[in-house]
Amino acid sequence: MRINPNYKLREIADECIIINQGTTNVDMTRIISLNSSAKHLYQSLMNIDFTLEDAANVLTTTYGISLEQAMSDANKWIQSLKDCHIID
Repeated sequence: MRINPNYKLREIADECIIINQGTTNVDMTRIISLNSSAKHLYQSLMNIDFTLEDAANVLTTTYGISLEQAMSDANKWIQSLKDCHIID
């Protein structure tokens, strides 16, 4: 899977959000805000093809959590971004 390159991270009012650049008529009523670990995953995996395991490895390496917890958390992150059509 891959993060759609039209989506970019932006810092606005101390919030990290994802915006869709380069698309006209975008619905700006739907803002996607990321916490620090979701932002770290996004930055680590953007511009590359990745798997659930790759995302989990980022979490285990960075935060020292168990692989089981990392797989669960990475799966939730991926599903959230898929639901918003950010991951292809």
